Amino acid sequence: MQQDKSARAGSVLLAALLDGTPLKAASFIVTIYGDVVEPRGGAIWIGNLIEVCAGVGISETLVRTAVSRLVAAGRLAGEREGRRSFYRLTEAARTEFAAAARVLFGPPEETAWHFVQLVGSAPEERMQMLERSGHARLGPRLAVGVRPFPLSIMPAVVFRADVAEGTGELGAFAAECWDLEPHAEAYKRFLQRFGPLADFVEAGGPLAPADCLAARLLLVHQFRLEALRDPRLPAEVLPPGWPGAEARRLFARLYCSLSPQADLHVARNFITATGSLPMACDATSRRLAMLCGEEAAPEGSR
Repeated sequence: MQQDKSARAGSVLLAALLDGTPLKAASFIVTIYGDVVEPRGGAIWIGNLIEVCAGVGISETLVRTAVSRLVAAGRLAGEREGRRSFYRLTEAARTEFAAAARVLFGPPEETAWHFVQLVGSAPEERMQMLERSGHARLGPRLAVGVRPFPLSIMPAVVFRADVAEGTGELGAFAAECWDLEPHAEAYKRFLQRFGPLADFVEAGGPLAPADCLAARLLLVHQFRLEALRDPRLPAEVLPPGWPGAEARRLFARLYCSLSPQADLHVARNFITATGSLPMACDATSRRLAMLCGEEAAPEGSR
């Protein structure tokens, strides 16, 4: 009876993650590839995408439409084996995924202040790309940032910057350039949504392997959306009580807690053109080692 009650509690928590947050099929499929497929390599059966997406309320029709659009956009490439269709990431998409994976699963990025002066035509479109990568607009063609910028913004002149004077005023400068409040609110919502699930799983609450995978995908999906928008400023210029570090720790904790059963589900169910996906590989082991190391590290060490 107690076990049934705990299982129901897990289902309620998983449903709460989906409540009021409709998922876009293409974006969620991108998350599946980034979390499950890309580190293991290969092309997976579309039936796996349909099954996983059904668990988070995305219909088969929406999955097939999204896959077709991702193929047309040059993100996925299809192949057939008998009557089954398999899809893999294109080389261009793999490069993009690798950059996102470094933010989510890699070591802390180095801070490198720089100014970018866009030259040539269509500066507004490229400026918006810079802003999406966390840069702050200073003028029609000039932006400032501390993290890597997309190479697709070129042509541009990039000035590397060192703080010669006024280190104590860097916080005020950052507050002038970046509106951090929307990012802070997004991190707070992330903590409110995923905190109860982390407490439940860490207390030994039961979740089926399929539910562990769905929960981990939702975790990665939501954290990726905010982490890639965040300008990821150095800690010394962030406002007091910045929730981004706490959100990062929660992401690491819950990812490590969900992964054993989530990866078991992957190994039992995900099919490639040459066989099953492995439960683990060097890339997934490195991800877990990095995140579980962060979870055990003292607060504020990242």
